[in-house]
Amino acid sequence: MNLNLSDKVILVTGGAKGIGEGICKVLASEGAIPVIIGRNETDNKKLLAAIEASGGKACQIIADLTKPENCKAAVEGVAAQFNRIDGLVNNAGVNDGVSLEHGNYEDFIASLHKNLIHYYLMAQYTLPWLIKSQGAIVNIGSKTAETGQGGTSAYAASNGGRNALTREWAVELLKYTIRVNAVIVAECLTPMYENWLKTLENPAEKVKQITDRIPLGKRMTTAEEIANMVAFLISEKSSHTTGQIIYVDGGYTHLDRAL
Repeated sequence: MNLNLSDKVILVTGGAKGIGEGICKVLASEGAIPVIIGRNETDNKKLLAAIEASGGKACQIIADLTKPENCKAAVEGVAAQFNRIDGLVNNAGVNDGVSLEHGNYEDFIASLHKNLIHYYLMAQYTLPWLIKSQGAIVNIGSKTAETGQGGTSAYAASNGGRNALTREWAVELLKYTIRVNAVIVAECLTPMYENWLKTLENPAEKVKQITDRIPLGKRMTTAEEIANMVAFLISEKSSHTTGQIIYVDGGYTHLDRAL
């Protein structure tokens, strides 16, 4: 399917690795110009080179989005270079381990900056450009907002906030014909996920324990599968879809895991 994304400028936060990398690669393969926004210049440039080597186009912005001023600077940098922004994929974030029992205020607030506040700021700063282009926003979220996980209060709260903002923005931006949707991830084997597995005594056993509870295929979701849905939602092919929270998770969140 031709998604009509040729030369569309799409910001992807946390775009250099994991799910963000998958999103950037799929967008580039559809002819879009993904803007890789990440903290690590080496990772950004590595992905940029890979996309260009495969015949695609992209650019990269180095930014730590936990600092509000960097959100504004990132958007201004893209606007100065392209004089347009056609879409925003809010993706950057990290599970925090801030529990209710043992967490503290400082870590809770820091996690909100890592996982939620920059979603708002990036959307706010890109909005004037999205109004011009009648672009779209896709927020990446996590199953933790619905299922809980334990020991991760701030991350769960952030993902609940992401879902709420998705529907709030979809309502507020109807007048501009700007669509806002969310894609929810459950179990996706990213480099960050793999690093967590390496801390366990028996990683292979843990992977089997997890995949046995994923109804469709007894396997984890791939970054490309997440990215395919994002590309569809950011494109005009989903022109009458807004305010939706879509689970690309092999049925993990809503189907009976006894299956």
